[in-house]
Amino acid sequence: MTKSATDLMQEIVLSSLIDAVQALRTASKGVPNAMLRDVQAIGPNTGFGDLPKELQASITESVRQAFNRLLKEGYSVSPGRPAPPPVHARPQGPGGRPPGGPRPPQNRNGPRPGGDRNRRPPKPRG
Repeated sequence: MTKSATDLMQEIVLSSLIDAVQALRTASKGVPNAMLRDVQAIGPNTGFGDLPKELQASITESVRQAFNRLLKEGYSVSPGRPAPPPVHARPQGPGGRPPGGPRPPQNRNGPRPGGDRNRRPPKPRG
């Protein structure tokens, strides 16, 4: 029985995480405080180059293994060039024109909805 893409990706991510933690242990040379410092230095704005060299190597190898495993399981992986963008049909509004386009001329002979805004209120008598 073949695995679903979700199951396969979960296995790949878990394996990559375990490899990354092991790489952090290696980078800290077994010193718990150094490992904790390295983990705390990783945040949402951390770039790949900011990571310890051992962790960079682990991530690179995990990505390579993930692509190979996806191919082995029968999933297609795109080559180096991006896939062409999907072609979408343009939505049609009322009257066969695209929504948000130029509006047809309207009859401007009637009063404005909400009243005449240019008219001043009457002056108080007193």
